[in-house]
Amino acid sequence: MNKLKFLPFCIVVATVVVGCQETDNTQNENNPLLSAYDTQFQVPPFDKIRDEHFRPAFKAALEQHNQEVDVIVDNTEEPTFQNTIVALEHAGSLLGDVSRVFFNLNSANTNDSIQAIAKDMAPVLSAHGDEISLNGKLFARVKSVYDNRASLALDAEDAKLLEETYKGFVRAGANLSESDQEKLKKINSELSVLTNDFGQNLLAETNAYELVVDNEEDLAGLPAALKQAAADAAKAKGKEGKWVFTLQNPSVMPFLQYADNRELRKEIWNAYQMRGNNDNDNDNKEILLKTANLRLEKAKLLGYDSHAAYVLEEAMAENPTNVYALLNKIWTPALAKAKVEAADIQKEIEAAGGDFQVAPYDWRYYQEKIRKAKYALNEEEIKPYFSLAAVRQGAFDTANKLFGLHFVALSNVPTYHEEVEVYQVKDKNDKHLGLLYADFFPRESKRGGAWMTSYRSQHTKDGERVAPVISIVCNFTKPVGDEPALLTFDEATTLFHEFGHALHGLLSNVKYRSLAGTAVSRDFVELPSQVMENWAADPQVLKTYAKHYKTGEAIPEALIEKMEQAGTFDQGFATVEYVAASLLDLDYHATTKPIEGDVNAFETAGMQKIGLIDAIIPRYRSTYFQHIFSGGYSAGYYAYIWAEVLDSDAFAAFKENGLFDQATATSFRENILERGGTGNPAEMYRQFRGQDPDPIHLMKKRGLD
Repeated sequence: MNKLKFLPFCIVVATVVVGCQETDNTQNENNPLLSAYDTQFQVPPFDKIRDEHFRPAFKAALEQHNQEVDVIVDNTEEPTFQNTIVALEHAGSLLGDVSRVFFNLNSANTNDSIQAIAKDMAPVLSAHGDEISLNGKLFARVKSVYDNRASLALDAEDAKLLEETYKGFVRAGANLSESDQEKLKKINSELSVLTNDFGQNLLAETNAYELVVDNEEDLAGLPAALKQAAADAAKAKGKEGKWVFTLQNPSVMPFLQYADNRELRKEIWNAYQMRGNNDNDNDNKEILLKTANLRLEKAKLLGYDSHAAYVLEEAMAENPTNVYALLNKIWTPALAKAKVEAADIQKEIEAAGGDFQVAPYDWRYYQEKIRKAKYALNEEEIKPYFSLAAVRQGAFDTANKLFGLHFVALSNVPTYHEEVEVYQVKDKNDKHLGLLYADFFPRESKRGGAWMTSYRSQHTKDGERVAPVISIVCNFTKPVGDEPALLTFDEATTLFHEFGHALHGLLSNVKYRSLAGTAVSRDFVELPSQVMENWAADPQVLKTYAKHYKTGEAIPEALIEKMEQAGTFDQGFATVEYVAASLLDLDYHATTKPIEGDVNAFETAGMQKIGLIDAIIPRYRSTYFQHIFSGGYSAGYYAYIWAEVLDSDAFAAFKENGLFDQATATSFRENILERGGTGNPAEMYRQFRGQDPDPIHLMKKRGLD
């Protein structure tokens, strides 16, 4: 999940735009980014926005933000909550709008021009944020209000905004000496460039590789749909009569799962796991090493032992010790189960006459054979019941039954790509709640993975709720031939996951945009998304949405039973590769000393220390670990499993009271989804559940109890 959070004191933007062309007022007047959006629901006018609009838009927005801050700083009246804290909250709104459009396009529909602007803007935007958060006079006003908070009679949300604003300044270095602030600015500038470069390199590496097959015998074992998709990809690239496989997940993962040709599995696997690690122009080793060490230097400058200590201070986990405790508790039984799974695969290899040890590029292939033999279940049997249209409707219907929401498809709203869908979201009383953009398919202009973001966060203006504009972006299997997009069950679950994030943004009902929706700690933000995955897999819900794309027949009871029986199958592998990546994240960010030497050796040493078996690698190796080196999850990748403790326990409440019990759903909406970051996450969860979460539900769900 990726969210763009714009706090007025730490907005990631800058005072001087490098490389911006001087523009006159006439040009600005014609810039669609610099005037109120004259569109339905005031969404960005994507049909009018051009790449050349961004530099002058940033320049004008930065100047406006500086002027707004100057008004606050130069105010001769005593600092108050309204003239300082609320004024800061509203400052930079234009900059936030421009940034949201630009950075979302850079992730979902980028090009050389946008990437060049992003590279130029990174240090500039970083400097602007520093100029605000390290403005001594501004901080003095904020501190004055904070020091007098007991006498201000603020409501809970106002008090939370004041607390977060003050902490934001302190954590950004406002209390540092002038010389240390200069050091901090330099570090922040370097980090902004490094994280941008990491992401651009990874996208380039992913797009650069093709496995071109010209002998159909080498496609043995592959499903017909995958072969057709590869043929279509070849044709699109001018290689008609051949088959092209890429490193995008809908291509590489099923190839590893089904291809009989072990050498080709090895080839594409090595390309996948060596991204950013090829000693070429897109190599990420030096970038990530500098990033980790600069983060440590910054943390120590701010008074913390490690980057993880700095990050986790604001998380539910509170500190690295608590994260390690959870991960280690899960690691031991997960590794034991993975070793049993590896032994089963080895038996399968030997039974088939193989004389080799199971390797990472063998795992998915042989586990698919074992799954089929053990449960009479294979992915191709399932996929016809999970067309994109059916799964999307299943998610919509689930939200309707839980919260009374309605989703109305719109065709007259501008989008940034022809494949993007738009829906108006209405509450049970037919009241407008917000807009949902949905972008489902991979393309070379889109980074990998799946995420939720926003073009407008919910907030309150003049006593009225301003509706959010939310977007979910995925990389699902595309339609092939006359068939619609047929999803794997993992992809179906991902859709429900991102939809859960979207609900968090759509149902937000707070005063301040910086506290709205997903503006919560990383280890709490995954609760709304992951809890929705439970409905995707529940037999009662499956019967309502999983329907054969040709006949409309509901998924058979027998197939559901097989899916349930296989529910914890391969969970040793899934848990181990995830926890290994989480521990790798901490290796880089919980260290109290700079990392020296070779990145590959560092990673290998970390994995050997925890006893990771050779047949499994971390879900993300260092050089393509975008979550932590470019995606905002540094020292936070553990958050998914931390939140799974919450979501497993939360879904248990629905199982106890009824899958669509209205009292439980209303409590979840009012205590979790609507409140955004206005409260303490642990307290908000207790208000919903009536108790702290019980980890036993997670262990049972993963078959590790």
